[in-house]
Order: sequence, then structure tokens, then C-alpha cells
Amino acid sequence: MRTDTPQAVNLADYRPFPFAIETTRLVFDLHPTRTRVTAELSIRRTGGKSEPLVLNGERLTLVSIAIDGQPLAAGQYAVDAEHLSIADAPDQFVLSTEVTIDPSSNKALMGLYMSGGRFCTQCEAEGFRTITYFPDRPDVLSRYNVRIEADGKFPHLLSNGNPVASGSLGDGRHFAEWSDPFPKPSYLFALVAGDLDVLADKFTTMSGREVALRVFVDPGQASRAAYALDSLKRAMKWDEETYGREYDLDLFMIVAVRDFNFGAMENKGLNIFNSSLLLADPLTATDLDYERIEAVVAHEYFHNWTGNRITCRDWFQLCLKEGFTVFRDQGFSADMRGAAVQRIKDVRALRARQFAEDAGPLAHPVRPSSYLKIDNFYTATIYEKGAEIIRMLKAILGAAAFRKGCDLYFQRHDGEATTVEAFIACFAEASGRDLSAFFGWYEQAGTPAVTIATDYDAAAGALTLTLAQTTPPTPGQPEKKPLPIPIAIGLLSPDGAVLRDTEIVLLDQAQMTVRWDKIPEPPVLSALRGFSAPVNLSTDARPSDRYVLFASDTDLFNRWEAGQTLARDLILTRAAGAPDEVGEERYADALGRALVDDAAEPAFKALLLALPSEPDLALMFEAADPAALHEARDHLRTRIAVHLGDLLRRLHGEMQIDGEFSADAAAAGRRALRNACAEALSADPHAENLTRLLGHFGAARNMTDMIGGLYPMVAMGGVPREKALESFHHAWRTEPLVLDKWFAVQGRDPNPDALERVIALTRHPDFEPTNPNRLRALISTFANFNPARFHDPSGAGYTFLADEILKIDAFNPMTAARLVEPLGGWRRYKPELGQLMRAQLERIVAQPNLSKNVLELASKALG
Repeated sequence: MRTDTPQAVNLADYRPFPFAIETTRLVFDLHPTRTRVTAELSIRRTGGKSEPLVLNGERLTLVSIAIDGQPLAAGQYAVDAEHLSIADAPDQFVLSTEVTIDPSSNKALMGLYMSGGRFCTQCEAEGFRTITYFPDRPDVLSRYNVRIEADGKFPHLLSNGNPVASGSLGDGRHFAEWSDPFPKPSYLFALVAGDLDVLADKFTTMSGREVALRVFVDPGQASRAAYALDSLKRAMKWDEETYGREYDLDLFMIVAVRDFNFGAMENKGLNIFNSSLLLADPLTATDLDYERIEAVVAHEYFHNWTGNRITCRDWFQLCLKEGFTVFRDQGFSADMRGAAVQRIKDVRALRARQFAEDAGPLAHPVRPSSYLKIDNFYTATIYEKGAEIIRMLKAILGAAAFRKGCDLYFQRHDGEATTVEAFIACFAEASGRDLSAFFGWYEQAGTPAVTIATDYDAAAGALTLTLAQTTPPTPGQPEKKPLPIPIAIGLLSPDGAVLRDTEIVLLDQAQMTVRWDKIPEPPVLSALRGFSAPVNLSTDARPSDRYVLFASDTDLFNRWEAGQTLARDLILTRAAGAPDEVGEERYADALGRALVDDAAEPAFKALLLALPSEPDLALMFEAADPAALHEARDHLRTRIAVHLGDLLRRLHGEMQIDGEFSADAAAAGRRALRNACAEALSADPHAENLTRLLGHFGAARNMTDMIGGLYPMVAMGGVPREKALESFHHAWRTEPLVLDKWFAVQGRDPNPDALERVIALTRHPDFEPTNPNRLRALISTFANFNPARFHDPSGAGYTFLADEILKIDAFNPMTAARLVEPLGGWRRYKPELGQLMRAQLERIVAQPNLSKNVLELASKALG
């Protein structure tokens, strides 16, 4: 039983650091097991005379310490497991320390560690303290000069900023020196050393400066970085045109590493990427990989201004940089991939991750008020909901005032570590609007529920809308206040004609009414167009209205949403024991008509074919039964496959591309629809469909089609599954990123033996138990995206996940903590399942030596 109680960090306790670190000089003598780090910090007191100097430091061996060149005696400083303290520090001085660290034993992948025989760093959020003693907090900005010394077998020695010197040291060793002219917090420090291939290019900024671009990858992989480099150049140009933001250094570098807890990291001038989000070619990467690479490269580049040039005062302001930057990368992707399709994908991700988070014990505000480990707040609420808040701000203010507010923010806070309050103040000043109520979106957890009731007066030709909002209680916030919610609304006639174009109605009260005149006939309400706010919407619309929207809505998001709502209601009705056979046939008919609409893009049609996911459906129940939901959803899949079989087979053939592979949106859309048809047909595995699907998999000439063919084979089970998996593994067993896909496909296996197979895969020779990518591919995929098998009535799925969390926590607490969330939804499921999930959470919390990361999330999940 645990007896220690870790202390929370509270926003209310924030105090400025009492010293400024004006410059930081670092010298690294790199060695895999004994790296020596010498630091010289130019320090100036900014706080009270009695304030001690307290620096963060963990897992460091202190070799020496001096002030202004004079070594300190033992009584002049104190060192414990997490700090170095000097009680009587001068007002201005240079602190010199020398420490040793062991990168090779660092399996937590925070700080300086080894990956694939190379040195690399990850310092966000609190990794720099494992490199040297420093005030490891985002509001301490310093100018860094770095010298790296290493053996010649590490030919590339990289750090932030611009290169200033390099040369030989003799005895096969060499050095490189880097200077970053921009002050930055320690979490943005980066270092990479190793044998790497480089892909080089250049970019000319809008002011005419030439910026050198370099992407460093594993030897032999440079060609696979070409799409990432192209994405970078497009992102640089887009940011200039859309936000007026120009890159500021002479050099921009990206490095790909295999062992990485995050997707990527925006370190100033030296981005470090998980190789899965950088490397792509048609044979090894899917269209989804290309999309993610494009988006993440843009995201990390956009951080140069929204995160680096302007950073966070404290970690409670994490949404300040992440929410704004996600909003910016979503805008970039919308321009690259199509606004409607991208918006649908973004909302699907928001609902799958963030809405579930808001509905459970791990709900927290976009700006939380306390934490044990900030690592646990790299969540969908911070990122995706944070982006939705920015989107609402733009909708309320309008594009011109929003851009004016952005410009003011960049001008006023450049070079600062600032707050959400300061950010919102810029938009209030630029627009002349009172945005005090809007700040509630940052402080209040939970997903608001919005209802709209309509009353049409035929004699007066008037429509009255009654809008209301409530937000359910969340942990620590039983009472909720109304929020300003922009609701985009349009009206259609019963035959689909436009009666009224989109208008923003700002619902800023618990309830309000709106009257619209000159409405010539009873309208069909198209509300929350473009998903204008992150809310759950219900209206008094009839099913017939949904079919009008599904067929005719000019807002493509709401057209897709209407189809999802129809399918959801049919699945939930069947799962509750009252199937609507006629409704299912009618829905299949309507879906067929939508699929032959020549005006719709293939990418949009592919989204129409995807039914609501089982985790999303579970959110609709007080006590969800995963088995019943799975069976009901499968029934509708089969109904569609049988009813639309001829159409699906025809589209599958028509969407085939025989020419050279292109990663552009149009070609990706055709492949998406073809693969969606293949997956739909797998629900009706008769001989004709089986032959077609075997042909699809066997003839695939790119990874998108190969994975698009592999999953239907796995879903059908039996001999087709075994042959397809064996064939795929034989072909790609030497490609780690492709092998991740092989594990992930099996994590989603819907067959009854899936859990047994997943457990066996953890003992597979190719399973890498310390690699976060491999862990996410198999274990996270199974727990998050295979609910029917994860929620096995025996509780074996929960036991398996808890076992893995405890094993991983011993060496990588951050990755382990991210696996807790599937158990955190125990209240949403029927009691016999919920109690089994809770029992595993209790087992986790009771473990001795549990990390703060896992303890915090598991304890909150228990509530």
C-alpha cells in the first residue's frame, strides 16, 4: 500500500523566479554511459535579497560547482534528489557546474538519451533538469551557446540556432559550436549527435532572406524525407501569407528518431520528430501517414511563433501555445486537403478523444488549476479543445478583427513568456469587444449540451428558435455557468432549397430565443454548421429532416453529420432491443444516393461510408454494453454491404488508380473511397466479395491499398487472415514503421480470439517493449479502438492492460500514464464491467514505487 502523498503544483501558487539567467553556456563531452555536461550560467538577482537560488536537477552526478570561478565548499550549497540550492547567492554572478549523466540507461526518453546508436534530447516538459542543474520552468528565458564534443563516429553534432564553429580535436574526436540569438526556455533546448543522412534545400522568405533547410534521417532514408521537406516549405509560405510570420534564423533543421514519446518537438531551429511522422514513400506509408506528416511538420514549424518566440509563463498556460498552434495547423491542412473533409476529420478526432475525456473522471479545464505531473496534461482537451476555443473566437469576432488581434499578440508579446489572459486581452483590444465571459471556456471543464426547439408560425411566416445550454458536472466543478457559444445556423426547405444562408447566433445565456421573419414555408433546421462550437447538440428535428440534410445540405459538415446521426440512432435502437428494420433499409437507400452524387468528392464519400465508432456510440449510454453495440453496428454494416453490394463493387473498381502514385488530395480521396468500399464489403464475405478483397490485397502497389486490403482480411478471420498477415510480415519484417502497422491492424482485430492473439504478440520476436511506437501500435490500439474485445466479460482485457501499464511504468512513466485512460471510463459501462475496470485501477494505485504520472491519472480515474 502506498504511504507517500506527492504534492500538487497549483496555478494559484505561481511566483516569478527570483533570478534571471541572462546567458547559458553548455559544453557536452558526449559518451554513451558517461556524458560530461559543463554549464556556465550568467545569473542576475531579480527578486528579494533573501531569496535562495534553487535549481532543478534529477539523476545527475555533481562533479564540481563554482561561483565566479571559485569552487564552493560543501556547506555553501545543498543537493538532494531533485534540487541544487545556494542559500546566500550574490546579486550577479556566473555559476559553473559540471555533472555526469548516463544517456544509454535513459529508457524514459526524457532529457539526453540514446536512440539507434545516436544521442538525442527531449526536454518538454521537464527533461532539461536531467541534463544539468537549471531553473527548469518555461518563464526563465536565456540565450544559449552550446559546444558539443564527441567521437568521430558521431559525425553530425547539432543544437539550436546557427552554427558558429566546428573542427577536429585530434584522437578521432571533433567539436561543433552553436549560438541561438533568441532567448528561450530550457524545454526548447535540443541536441542530436550521430551518423545521419541529410536532405538539403532552401527557402526564400517574404523579406528576401535565404534560409537553409536540412532534414536528418537514418542512413539510406533521405528520399523518404522528401514529402516532409516539401510540407515544410509549403508551411513556411502559408504562415507568411496567412499570419505574416517569417522565419527568423539562417537555418531550420529537422531530425527523425525512432524512440520518441511524442509525435514531434518544436525545439527552436532544431525540430526532433518521431520517425513515423517524418518518413514516407508510397511503398511504406499510407495516405494517412502523408496527411499526418504534412500536418505535424506544419504544427511544429508554426510553433516558432506560437510557442517559441512567444512561450508560456507556466505550464498551466500550455493551451496558449498548443491550442493556437493546432488551430493554425488545422487551417493549413484545410487549405491543403479541402476544408470540409478536413473539418470532418478534425471533429471525429475531437469527439473520439476529447469528448470522452470530458465525459469521465479525467475531465479538466483547458487551463487546469493543478497537477502532479505536467506530462499528464498533454491531452486532447489542451490541444484539440484549445483549438476549438480559438475557432470560436474567430467566429465571434470575424476574420478581420481576429487577424488584427493575432498581429497585436505577436507584436506585444514577442520574446515573452505570457498567459492566456494576455492573449485574450489582445483580441478584446483589437475588436473593442468585452471577452471576459469568453474566458470561461478556459476555466470550465465539460462539454456543453445545447438544445434547439423550433416553432414555425405559418400565418406570420416566422420561425422562433429557443436555444438552451447546460454543462454536466465534472470533477471539482459541480456548478457550471453559461458560456458564449457561437451556433452557425442555416435553413433549408423540405425539398432541399436554401431558405436562409448561414448566420451566427451567439448563445451566451442559459436560454434565449431568436425570431426570424420572411420564412415562406416550414423550414429544415441546419444547426451547428461547420461544427461551430465543441458542444453536444440536440434539436426537435424529425427523421425526415435528417434525410433532407443528408441529401441536400450545402454545408458539407452538416450533410455528413446528418448521415452519422441517422446511423447512430439506428445502431442505438437495435442495441436497446428495438430494431428499426424499415429505417435501416431507408438509410441504406439514402447512403446509396449520396455515393452516386457526382458533385461530391471521393474523399467526402469515403467519410459517409464510415459508421459512427463503437467508442463514440458508448458515450450515448448511461451504462453501455460494448457487446450489444458491436453486434448492432455490425448488423448495420452487413445491411449496407448487402443492400449496396453492386454499387460498392462498382465504386471499388472505378476508384482504382493504375498510374504513378500521387500523394495529393484528389488521388488520396480516390484511394480512401476504394478502401472504404473494401472494408464495407468485408461485412458480407460471400465468394464474390472474398475474391475481390483477396485481389485488392494481392494487387496492392502502395501501402495505402495494402493496409486497406489487410484489415478486411483480418476482420474476416480464418484462413484469409492468417495468410494475409503472414504475407505482410514476410514482406515488411525489416521495416520498423511498416511493422508498427502490422501490429496495429491486429490490435483492431474484431474476432473473438483477438485478446489471446494480442497477448501472444507481446511475446513476438519483433515486439519492442521499450519502444513507444510499438507499444502504441499494439496495446493502445487494442485498448482504445477494439472495445468489443477489450471489454471482454471476463475482465481479461482490463487485467492485460493493467499488467502492461505496470511493466512500462518501471522505465517510461509518460508512456505508461497514457495507457490509463481506457480504464478511466469505467462509470460509462454496465456495472459488471465497470467494477472489473475499477478493480484494475485500484490494483495499479496500490503498487509501491508507482510513478507520479501513473498515480495521478489512475487516482483521478478512481474519483
